[in-house]
Amino acid sequence: MLNHYVQADQSEQTHRLHLAYLYPEQMNVYGDRGNVIALAQRCAWRGIALQVTPIQPGDQVDWPQFDLAFFGGGQDSGQGLIAADLLERQGSGLRAAIEDGLVMLAICGGYQLLGHYFLTHTGEKLAGLGALDVYTVGGKQRLIGNVVVAVELDGMPVRLVGFENHSGRTHHGPGVRPFGRVLVGYGDNDDRRAGGAVYRNCFGCYLHGSLLPKNPQLTDHLIRLALQRRYGMETFPAPLDSDLELKAQRAMLDRLG
Repeated sequence: MLNHYVQADQSEQTHRLHLAYLYPEQMNVYGDRGNVIALAQRCAWRGIALQVTPIQPGDQVDWPQFDLAFFGGGQDSGQGLIAADLLERQGSGLRAAIEDGLVMLAICGGYQLLGHYFLTHTGEKLAGLGALDVYTVGGKQRLIGNVVVAVELDGMPVRLVGFENHSGRTHHGPGVRPFGRVLVGYGDNDDRRAGGAVYRNCFGCYLHGSLLPKNPQLTDHLIRLALQRRYGMETFPAPLDSDLELKAQRAMLDRLG
């Protein structure tokens, strides 16, 4: 599944990064694996070799070797299949890596399982990793539709576009800060305007779509953080020509008003 990701020409490689792709078979809805493809492609265009390692149930993982991690969304059934493995097998190592600055993006179900718990709409309580100070309670009404979230990346305002489809309402504790403010759609829950949560270099939100191909600013922000953490880089490789990606982003923003 991963062998089609674009790799940098070895003669042009300047840096290497390693990405952990958590539970790609169980947690991959609405094209979430496109986020991994986008990271690999934008690294390759810069001569950065990105190694992608799938993390499957039962795997023993050496978390300090990773620079990036991605945790996609899944149905409640998919979350139930991997929740125990996440907590019991990966829990301490992944929590320590996040504390140490691992750059991580978690979408929807992955975001929920990084919190303290997810109480499904049927009353089943899935214990979470507790890496993010959030908890999620499922509702009977699903929150569905296009979403726009205003965030700040490297001191610049950016409007991220995506698609959400979730029954969970995620509530924040004092240990996280909001990732952004919802301009269109529901976001973490339908009575606040919080669009995701951030702790250290760990970002959680409900934006499917895939998020990163639609929002190259965020893709580059994550790569920049990973390079800074791994190599202590003060400067980032030259910007890419993102005209097509930004035109698509602007078209969606115009469409949503």
